[in-house]
Amino acid sequence: MIPQFAPKRLMRRQYLPQRHYILHILRGQIRLKGSTVFSGMQPTGVAHLGNYLGALRAWGQLSASTRQQFDNTIFSIVDMHALTVPPPPEKLREYKRTAAALIIASGVDPEKCILYVQSEVSGHAELCWILSCFSDFGYLNRMTQWKSKMNLTENSSVTDDAAVQNLRLGLFSYPVLQAADILLYKATHVPVGEDQIQHLELTRHIGKRFNSAYDTKVFPLPEVLLTRTPRVMSLRDPTKKMSKSDPAEQSRIMINDPPELIRYKIKRAITDGDKSVTYDPTNRPGVANLIDMVAGLQNRTPEGVAEDVKCFRGHAELKEFVADVITKELQSVRENFERLSRDSEYLDRLLRSGAERAGEIAQVTLKEVKTTVGIY
Repeated sequence: MIPQFAPKRLMRRQYLPQRHYILHILRGQIRLKGSTVFSGMQPTGVAHLGNYLGALRAWGQLSASTRQQFDNTIFSIVDMHALTVPPPPEKLREYKRTAAALIIASGVDPEKCILYVQSEVSGHAELCWILSCFSDFGYLNRMTQWKSKMNLTENSSVTDDAAVQNLRLGLFSYPVLQAADILLYKATHVPVGEDQIQHLELTRHIGKRFNSAYDTKVFPLPEVLLTRTPRVMSLRDPTKKMSKSDPAEQSRIMINDPPELIRYKIKRAITDGDKSVTYDPTNRPGVANLIDMVAGLQNRTPEGVAEDVKCFRGHAELKEFVADVITKELQSVRENFERLSRDSEYLDRLLRSGAERAGEIAQVTLKEVKTTVGIY
């Protein structure tokens, strides 16, 4: 199966990347010679449906297309990023294995791709420091992620002492580490959703600044693979994103939820008083959320799904249909995840092998970078 990536709604103009490097891969095979795909995922425990549609499923599709479309595909469990809001140490160790099991269960073939833990390759931290010397403080100040993590407005600034008195350097500057993650492997393509485009802009900016400073082409400027995925919302409040931090367990579908629990949660999903089935995200967010889930799982447009289900006699029939689609999609993922989770030796062995392979690539890049700047 060839991955399907397509444009979504435009972001605010100030964060839009230039059109010439947004790559949309549609149906059919496109061979990209000399290409390396890189993506990373924080280890935060078992994934929910939004995580699956937003990243894991796309990774599985990319893995399937490796050697058909891309030369190399590298996936990283970015545990160093998880330290920006540090979990208990024992949990972080557990979550790394959980992430590996989730990634493989979602279709990533570790024989075709490189799968490893970020902290096992020291080149990430080394390159991060070098790149930080080419990163603009003002650019980082304009990034939105640190503000959202601290519940600040987009207009907040590090010059506001009251707003940033609890801001830690790691949270403020982690986009530089993210740039290092990508550039360390000379990635040419990075699959992202809309909320990460701003980070790819920064990565390109840093890479271009480094290249210009030394009149070199050490770093290729990575292009965006904009994934066509819905924004999955909470089942209990469809105006908010589905989240593991939501105290209401019925607000989310977890990858390892058994079929009966999925049906129960979907049955109790908030909709509205209008028993017709139409797609109207603004006025009918609950119904639209259910349609979006199906559209994402079936690689269809929400409008196309809405046309098929408009004959349903009320929300009960719609919810039954949605539950059927989700349980069918997640059955093999859940079974594979549970099987892999019981085999920690296999996961540890696989991650060690992946770290060795990633480290070999990283050392070549680091030697070139260090030679360029004069510290080697």
